[in-house]
Amino acid sequence: MTRLTRADHALLLHLLELPTVGPLEGEGEPRLREAQRAYADAARPLGFEAVHHAAAEAAELTDDQVPLAVRRAVADDPGFLTVQPSLVLAAGPELPQADTVMFNVHLDTVAGVEPVGFDGERFTGRGAIDAKGPAVALLAGVRSALDAAPDLLAGTRVLIQAVAGEEGGAMGVFGTRPLIRRGWYGRLNLFCEPTGMRLLTRSTAAMTACVRVDGDDAIDDRPAAGHNATVLLGHLAQRLAARLPEHADGGQVCVAGLHTGHLHNRVYGTGRLLLNCSYPDSATGQALAARLEREVADGVREFAEAYRTHRDLARTAADAAAITRVEWHKRGLPALPPLDDPWSFDLLTRDGGPSRWPADEPAFTCDAMWMAGLPGAHTAVLGPGDLDRNHAHAAGEYADLADLEAFAGAVSGILVRFAARRHATTGGKRQ
Repeated sequence: MTRLTRADHALLLHLLELPTVGPLEGEGEPRLREAQRAYADAARPLGFEAVHHAAAEAAELTDDQVPLAVRRAVADDPGFLTVQPSLVLAAGPELPQADTVMFNVHLDTVAGVEPVGFDGERFTGRGAIDAKGPAVALLAGVRSALDAAPDLLAGTRVLIQAVAGEEGGAMGVFGTRPLIRRGWYGRLNLFCEPTGMRLLTRSTAAMTACVRVDGDDAIDDRPAAGHNATVLLGHLAQRLAARLPEHADGGQVCVAGLHTGHLHNRVYGTGRLLLNCSYPDSATGQALAARLEREVADGVREFAEAYRTHRDLARTAADAAAITRVEWHKRGLPALPPLDDPWSFDLLTRDGGPSRWPADEPAFTCDAMWMAGLPGAHTAVLGPGDLDRNHAHAAGEYADLADLEAFAGAVSGILVRFAARRHATTGGKRQ
């Protein structure tokens, strides 16, 4: 068993006390840089040094993969990126990718203030499981590996990415993606996310569609005079919720927020319906996007026919096609295909290592997707706890000490096995 020390407990409680909510999630300046410095200080006695601690450049965030919300924030707020740096820690000599292990963990959190505490068995607070708790357990795992194999760093380089921009729909475009493009990764790459200590070797990607209605408002005494975006979008929301999921094919469809207005004494002619759709590969994503657009168009035609003579909705029905459109806020992101590599599975799972994520259980979207297509790089997602059970992104988020210590033990075992690998019997190549 790999134990977290009292110093580890104190570090986690300190990180939980520091607000690191990204600007896309909430108001107020995040103390992310401060949290990363505390993390780097804790890692220094293990042999780590900060080799990169900076924000992404605005010039890196102009392509179509960058979510619309990020592009707008970068354009509108010069300080948006400045307060969201990412940190890379390195231990061991500068070695080739083949001799490098990389761990990625995010220190930004979703919004929502949660009481910070530790009762001896359970940590509570925003980020306890997603992912400040795993970040601290990661350091404990490295420490345990160094205790078990003191010469581990002689032939192994260990990188830790402690990133911004995982939450808030940023999709890692100004956190993980720039670091990967700079070459901060290894032969083995583990992304620390709650998986119930099951080894997930694939990651979906996600796209966000906004169905917009841009019509005319009306007073409540004359509802027929305007366009009723609430009724039109409500109709489309029900249709999309009923029909679209069957075309996700390994992904998920979330029919999310619908907003037109807050007051009761008017008809709102404008409104927005958001949908978030994940997909396991690019072809499925493209097909799902096309299906979404067709379902919206068919739903608009259905609405127009159903309400063309309605007393209050005839004008909305007549103009529905002209005032409704799909605006893509996020699209074209890569998905990480399933890992099919005996060497990686053996190294990760043997000697009591983690079990595999069930093949028939859907994956989820995380920054691991940015490893897609990189030659010689083997990638998996692994972490303590469960996104639902531990209330990640919800009230009451927590992490059990036993789960964090189990993760630390898994990290230790993986590092020791990686460092102990021997030359293969054929070709003199490393396994």
